[in-house]
Amino acid sequence: MPARPLAVLFDLDGTLLDSIELILNSARHAFQGRAGHVPDDAEWRSLIGMPLEASFRRYAATDGDVTALLAKYREYQLENHDRLVKCYDEVVETVDFIRAAGHPVAIVTSKSTTMTRRGLDVSGLGGHFDTIIGCDVCERHKPDPQPVQIALGRLGYEPDEAVFVGDSVYDMLAGNAAGVTTIAALWGPFTREDLAASRPDHYLKSIRDLPKLLADLQAGNKRPA
Repeated sequence: MPARPLAVLFDLDGTLLDSIELILNSARHAFQGRAGHVPDDAEWRSLIGMPLEASFRRYAATDGDVTALLAKYREYQLENHDRLVKCYDEVVETVDFIRAAGHPVAIVTSKSTTMTRRGLDVSGLGGHFDTIIGCDVCERHKPDPQPVQIALGRLGYEPDEAVFVGDSVYDMLAGNAAGVTTIAALWGPFTREDLAASRPDHYLKSIRDLPKLLADLQAGNKRPA
């Protein structure tokens, strides 16, 4: 097992930040008054973890249509972001504990770097991470492994020295493809049943259990569950 502390990669929305209400409200605003198929909350929630533009392309016929949907989404998002975004319980304390134990920490998200930093700042997590991999940093996005690989490269870590904590199937698929240990966060919007098909190595019901899991993995005495 690695001699140095494991690198810990985190997804953002639904993992560290409770921003689900903002995401759903922004989507409702974007599709308001639109003809044709409009996704309901459950359908849009299933796309959380993908880059926003890729999600809108499922419903738009042209690039101009995508641009219009994005503009309306951003309109609501930017106006209401700071009011509706907050950390899940015990996130700040757990990240602080992990950092103090020597684990390098990174964000791997499908959100832009600018909006990621805004979310971290407003929730008390600004300056807590060694690097941020947003959708504007890579050419390919989750579930492709590239963003995970870029994070590892920036940290100077190999896949067998790292874990990826995320709440969506896209996180688990990207982490598995990159060869890191994947940890499914069950405190976000998705259930164990939702995530099972993406074959996480581990499941956690609460982020406060993460330090214990990391210690067990470091010691080599934790089997996938």
